[in-house]
This record gives sequence, structure tokens and C-alpha cells, in this order.
Amino acid sequence: MNNRLTEFLLPDLGVRGAIVEYEAGVDTMLGSRPYPADVRKLLAQAVAAMPLLAAHTKLEGRISLQFQHSEGPVQLLIAQVESAQGVDAGMRVRGMAKAEADAQGDFAALMQGGQFGLLIEPERGGQNYQAIVAIEGQHLADAMEFYFAQSEQLPSLLRLAYDGTHIRGLMLQRLPLGEKNSSEDHWQHVSVLFNTLQEAELAETPGLTILRRLFHEDDVRVFDPQPVHLACRCSREGIGAMLRSLGEAEVEDHLQEHGKFDVTCEFCGREYSFSASDARQLFVPANSQPSNDTRH
Repeated sequence: MNNRLTEFLLPDLGVRGAIVEYEAGVDTMLGSRPYPADVRKLLAQAVAAMPLLAAHTKLEGRISLQFQHSEGPVQLLIAQVESAQGVDAGMRVRGMAKAEADAQGDFAALMQGGQFGLLIEPERGGQNYQAIVAIEGQHLADAMEFYFAQSEQLPSLLRLAYDGTHIRGLMLQRLPLGEKNSSEDHWQHVSVLFNTLQEAELAETPGLTILRRLFHEDDVRVFDPQPVHLACRCSREGIGAMLRSLGEAEVEDHLQEHGKFDVTCEFCGREYSFSASDARQLFVPANSQPSNDTRH
């Protein structure tokens, strides 16, 4: 599979981890909008972080990272991951940003002064969970490490990488002390190895190769990968349902003024066009539409 999340365990060191790799769909998700280079990189890193968060929570539902700052170089950034069923079983990830055309700088420069939050929405039952993520460090990975340490008292290491073609992310987490060989000494050993990994190396190197390089002297138990779909949920059918929800009168008023409906997906930037005939057909009951069958 082109896009995948692979979880693993270092059983002798009391550390678990996950690595996510995107090799397809990157241009479709990030290339539909003219993002400045630094914003595009930040969004790619957010997209990398989402499956790692899902691996940590073991959630069936949706997790969203959302940033807002009405007066900053980046006004809005959203990345989401949700569990997928059926033929798309695994995870579905999407992301978008709104930024000034000349926005540039590292994570702190782009997002300083804004509100950055994490929202967890379980699929079945349970309460939504919302937390504020501090804008700490020069990289999104720094902020996520700070979140795990402060909110969950869970020492974690993250590296998020994008080279213009591939998106990859690696996360390591120490198990509770005393559990499955977890100890401060083992965590220090793992941290030293992890810090030898540079962002560029992670971006250009397959995940299993990275694990072999980092932990060639340690036992690594790798689990079956899960598919990750880097794709928006938008569809022509969904846009049609949205137009129906506006009501026939409002749609007709718009058609009288503009002659058609042009709708752009806020996430992926894909454009959907509905002619006047297309839009009016949305309000024709299915059982009254002409059949394609020809009978003699």
C-alpha cells in the first residue's frame, strides 16, 4: 500500500512507536491551493501527525488539530483523521490552511499568538475531548511532544518530515515506568538514537529502513501496517445534498442572479459546478425523474 501507518514495539526497552508514510495523493491534497512553501510544509507536517495521534488514542472516530489566528500570517489550519470502513478501511486524513500569500517562517513564527487545539470525537458514545496545544518550539513536533508531556504525562518523541514529494512521521512513546522493561535508562538510550535522525533523512527513507538504521542493535517487533487514505471527503453528491439543504427558494434566487452554482471545497480546493438545470434537478423527486429505459 502506498500510504500506511506501521506500529511497532521495542519490547526490551519498554517503548512503543508508529511511523506513517505518504507516497500518493500528496499533490492532490496540498497542490490544489497556492500555499506558500513554509505553509505547505507546516500543513504536510500536520497531516503526518494525525495518524500518529490516532495510533496513540486507538480511537474509532475523528481527531482534529485546529489553529486560528485572525491577524496572523496563518489564519486557519485544520488537519483531521478519522476511521474509515468498507473498501476504505483504515484511516482517512485531510488538511487545509488559509494564509497570507507571503507567509513564511518556522512553526513559531507562523502560528505565534493564535489558538491551537486538539479535538477528539468518538464515533460511538463517549464524550468529546478538547485540549489546548501550546505553541512551543520551532516545529509542530515540538508542540506535540509538549502536549503529550503536559496533558498525558507521557514522554514522547516526534519527527515530522516533508520533502516536496513524500510525507513521513515517526513517533516514539515510553511505556509507564516498570511496564514491559520501561525505565529512564532505556528511554535515554532510545532518545539518543532518535536524535540522530534528521528530518531530511526521514522524508526520503522508507519506514522499515529507518527502523533498521535506528535500532539495528535492538529487537523491533513490527505489526501489520494499516492503510491511510490521504483524501478529502467531498463529492458531487455531498455538494448536491448541501444545496438541497439550502432549500429550493434560496437556490432559485441564486440561479436567477448568477445562472449557476460554483462551489469550492474548503479542504482540498476542488471545484464543483452545477448548471441551472443540474441545480433544479436536485429538487425533482427521484420517482418522477424520467427513466433511461426504452420500451417497445
